[in-house]
Amino acid sequence: MFNTPSNGAPAVRSGKPSGHPSGAHPSDPHALRVLVADDDPASRLFLVEAMRTLGLDAEACDDGTAAIARGRREAYDLLLLDCRMPGAGAQQVLKELRGDPAAPSAESTAVATSAEMDAAERQRLLSGGFTDVLQKPCDLADLRRIVALVQPDAQPLLDDAQGLASTGSEPIMRAMRTLLRDELVGIYQDLDTAVLTEAGFGDRLHKLRGSCGFCGATALAARVAQLQEQLKQGRAIAPALHERFRATLLETIEALGASSP
Repeated sequence: MFNTPSNGAPAVRSGKPSGHPSGAHPSDPHALRVLVADDDPASRLFLVEAMRTLGLDAEACDDGTAAIARGRREAYDLLLLDCRMPGAGAQQVLKELRGDPAAPSAESTAVATSAEMDAAERQRLLSGGFTDVLQKPCDLADLRRIVALVQPDAQPLLDDAQGLASTGSEPIMRAMRTLLRDELVGIYQDLDTAVLTEAGFGDRLHKLRGSCGFCGATALAARVAQLQEQLKQGRAIAPALHERFRATLLETIEALGASSP
């Protein structure tokens, strides 16, 4: 629950949402967390050190069983999973985590890695739930592209240029942002109920995504898109994804309040 000030808005936390792309120091508590699972020592070392160079908090394990255990115990923003590992390959690791809604990494962005990849296997991996496929050997440019896939945390809370382009004028944008903030406060209050499991919440998300687009609330729009994808697939909203949505919602409310005249 939260404390409600006299204006009816929730008391929000200060600071940035969990996870920031390249440029953040690995010791930064807001850095994106990545788990590298690879049984090849050279590949594992390169991927971990390259991710740290890009500012991510990178950890590693050398088999699929350990990757499943880590994903069930901790929340990672990005999973780099080798296709052929002892214990379980990338597909099995992802299947286990996606099938466990209580796992903190159940909805993490997942990328399969492999030294041997043909078009058919690539398509199979993408159809199986991986966001992308990374062929080894790779370089920093390839990894920068992968980091950019973790969309919600790479997006600004408020994009004024997008808001102005959508609304046509600053006064209209400000007015719409005021309405959006009121809408977000109501949604936040409803998150303490079972609203995410209600059939009508899909329609509410559709409306919210449109409002975010008009107002330039890009990070929240990306989070909404994640929820919509889960509902479209008929899957329950994982606790980790629910909490990330809540965190971005709060940060957006705070940003909208700070931008008000």
